[in-house]
Amino acid sequence: MISLNYRDSRPIYEQIKDGLRKLIVTGALRTGEKLPSVRALATQLSINPNTIQRAYNELEGEGYIYSVPGKGSFAAGNTGADEARRKELTEKLRELAAELKYLGVTGEELAALVSEAPEISGQNREKEETP
Repeated sequence: MISLNYRDSRPIYEQIKDGLRKLIVTGALRTGEKLPSVRALATQLSINPNTIQRAYNELEGEGYIYSVPGKGSFAAGNTGADEARRKELTEKLRELAAELKYLGVTGEELAALVSEAPEISGQNREKEETP
């Protein structure tokens, strides 16, 4: 499910947050699917439960998950969090494209890179859910 890299400069909770976000975005965790409990995931990853709780709290604040008291945390559907994340990633893409152009990559090569991006099954979720 989630793997941690202890040599990574990012904090553990960010690695967990990014891993869960990726599972939600790619459709590996479907809308409404229950996430592992804080204790279960902490035991599985052999880390402090407070670290998991911090990742869950931040994901909830970003709109990727929601909590039901007494029931647990669940993957949220397509929410406004997607818009904020889209803006953040678009800005990163612009920075990377500018640097690649500076290094001599042509516009055609950049377009080819973007078109090579894998299809994400999460994009098809809305189509599957629509009757």
